[in-house]
Amino acid sequence: MRDFLAARLPARAMVDQMLEAGEFVDPAGRPWGGDEAYRPHTFVWFHRPLAPETPAPFPLEILEVNDRFVVVDKPHFMATTPRGAHVQETALVKARLALDLPELAPAHRLDRLTAGVLVFSARREYRGAYQGVFQSARAHKTYEALAPYEPSLDFPRRLTGRIEKRRGVLQAELVPGEPNAETLVEVVEVRGRYARYRLTPTTGKTHQLRVQMSALGMPIVGDSLYPSVVEVAPDDFTRPLQLVARRLAFTDPIDGRPLDFSSARPLAWPDAQHPH
Repeated sequence: MRDFLAARLPARAMVDQMLEAGEFVDPAGRPWGGDEAYRPHTFVWFHRPLAPETPAPFPLEILEVNDRFVVVDKPHFMATTPRGAHVQETALVKARLALDLPELAPAHRLDRLTAGVLVFSARREYRGAYQGVFQSARAHKTYEALAPYEPSLDFPRRLTGRIEKRRGVLQAELVPGEPNAETLVEVVEVRGRYARYRLTPTTGKTHQLRVQMSALGMPIVGDSLYPSVVEVAPDDFTRPLQLVARRLAFTDPIDGRPLDFSSARPLAWPDAQHPH
């Protein structure tokens, strides 16, 4: 088990130190010593130290709160749930603390760089119902994005393809095979070399909209992953990805009423000094 933990966690010295202190425990709370035979499909629990986090300079807006669900308007640069270097500065943790709802859980997710409407279930007993709305594609999602305008292409157009993302690789990619991703792209407004697009996905693959727009030769403004990876400092909030989950509509799985929420997050058109 020591070898397994050392392979999965960044520093062998840290693993040995935590094992010696009894900080790795099994599901029953018994500490691991590290000399045990490797056990597949076994949970190992531990608390990792939290590094200082730079707060995103944009507030999390609450759109609706009731005893079953919470809807927020998530800003750019804020992760949906704790992951990697982002724990306290995430939509889930901030909403839990602000609303005193310890059982709050995401019904779906948005990329850290994507802003817009995000839904949480408020209590454990409702978690499956609201997650099911998104897992079964019963939610109607509409995004808006700024990207280069290509007058030679006809719009609206439907983009289809197969998207796969490998573990440990930052970018998802379009690969040959049966399509598993589909998006309707419409032009809403054109300003010079750029346009505002309405993107309506019927599937929800990782980075789907960013991958498909980049593959079309129209990468979304401010995208640091597509078409190529650009290093951005963790505290650099100057160039938000110009992608917003603008509208989300679905039927409440508990009482059957229609729900419709919209994001007020603005899109910033490129100017002559910052054309990309």
